[in-house]
Amino acid sequence: MGKLTLVSTGAGGTRYLTQEAMAAMREADLIVGYTKYAKDLKEFIGDKELFTTGMTKEIERVTHAVDEARKGRNVALISNGDANVYAMGSLVVELLDVNDDWDKIEYKSLPGISSILALASEVGAPLSQDFCLISLSDRLTDSDLIQKRIALALEADFVISIYNPKSKSRLEPYRLMLEKLKALEPSRPVVVARDLGREAKMIKTITVKDLIDAGTANEDVNMSTTILIGNSTTKLTKDGRVLTPRGYLNKYDLSGKKKEEWRAETK
Repeated sequence: MGKLTLVSTGAGGTRYLTQEAMAAMREADLIVGYTKYAKDLKEFIGDKELFTTGMTKEIERVTHAVDEARKGRNVALISNGDANVYAMGSLVVELLDVNDDWDKIEYKSLPGISSILALASEVGAPLSQDFCLISLSDRLTDSDLIQKRIALALEADFVISIYNPKSKSRLEPYRLMLEKLKALEPSRPVVVARDLGREAKMIKTITVKDLIDAGTANEDVNMSTTILIGNSTTKLTKDGRVLTPRGYLNKYDLSGKKKEEWRAETK
């Protein structure tokens, strides 16, 4: 039986690779991936057989990986970030299921560090309350549904992470999102990050007003950008880190006692 391992390679470059991911690439005799991401992993791919395609060729890559695994090969299919977050995971499972390959191929999916988790580790503690991820790409999802999700997430006061915000030919979903953000407090913290894990990494902490004012022409925002929009409690620390308090200090004093008990003892 052949083996197909879906390898999540982390937010970018090699910084966020897990031990499992590195081992899977070392053990594979064929590596399949998107051309751009494969270039980041030259030191792990070495002289192994490599099959790559460009953007929008996901079905071709997955089909090739499945076909080769069906022949008995050990295939590593690489996917940026976490393969099950807006990536290759759903397509792999769908094709395995459509072709009824479950008894022909040993399939395993390895988790990875998605860009929102990498971003959070860089800027403080912005995800300590409920949060959601929304992709603005309408290539596979109806644009009206995307906008509905943004509106409801804002209404529910989630910390919101935006993936795939805009490209040169796809500005309207981003423009509509900016319109919705006008209902928020203008000073609410926003983080704009790009190329996390790579040498060209860029992270900026700004405000909702800054993001809106920059408009769709914002050069910091492209398909490699992750945007984090704080909720109503998100704030900056004294040294400029982004903090969404979990709520501990609302309930407890600095000694660890519940504030209600502390108040009762001091009456």
